[in-house]
Amino acid sequence: MPLPRVIDWSIYNASYWGAFTAFTLGWGFRAGGRHNLPTTGPVLIVANHQSFLDPVIFGLAANRPLTYLARSSLFRNPIGAAIIRSYGAVPIDRGFGREGLQAVFDTLDQGRAVLMFPEGERTHDGSLQPLKPGVSLLVKRTTATIVPAAIAGAYHTWPRQAKRPRTSPLFLPDSGRSIAITFGEAVPAGHYRKMDRDAIIADLEARIATAFHAAEKLRRKDRLTRTGSRVAVAMPRGVPVPIAYEWRRVADRPPAFAVGE
Repeated sequence: MPLPRVIDWSIYNASYWGAFTAFTLGWGFRAGGRHNLPTTGPVLIVANHQSFLDPVIFGLAANRPLTYLARSSLFRNPIGAAIIRSYGAVPIDRGFGREGLQAVFDTLDQGRAVLMFPEGERTHDGSLQPLKPGVSLLVKRTTATIVPAAIAGAYHTWPRQAKRPRTSPLFLPDSGRSIAITFGEAVPAGHYRKMDRDAIIADLEARIATAFHAAEKLRRKDRLTRTGSRVAVAMPRGVPVPIAYEWRRVADRPPAFAVGE
């Protein structure tokens, strides 16, 4: 049984601001290309998949509520199903067959924005993966605007081999686990209608790759350069912190505190 709409929005808004604060402070979260995501009308967002955190982070990056595709098995518990639906999730079968496709079309017909991960699974090493061929049928038949997008850094935060995520606090030097999302240039409806499957897959993969490289550039990073001596970070009030390795940290933007030898 669906939750009342007021409760739906209360859960969504409370979760949004709580998660936004957590990911901004805990992982230096950044988002770019939001102007490429239409604020109204049906939109299909196709993105790479790095971790269990991806749906939440894309929801934070978007300028409108998103609808997520979730395994139908997650809806077996009535209470859990009601909560999941309050976040805009739609149940589909794992194989993404006819019923799954129809569920996406029905959702898009309601003028909603749907997020999907056509790679089919989380990455094993952080790199982009080939798209599943089924996505070609979806983008070929849809009348919705298609927006390629990408997430970077989530794999380093929570690789599939790890049991729990690791943070990269905003107030500390970056540890390589900061997270960023970029929305690429929107593709108008009907763009893929006359293309064959291989051409569609190649075009989508290229667009997602472009967004991925942009997201990598957007991530909060520190550059490390070799030096011939040990260095120390000058913390506030001049408290030295020795570093055991021969590296000098050079921030790609003015740091919050001085760095010196």
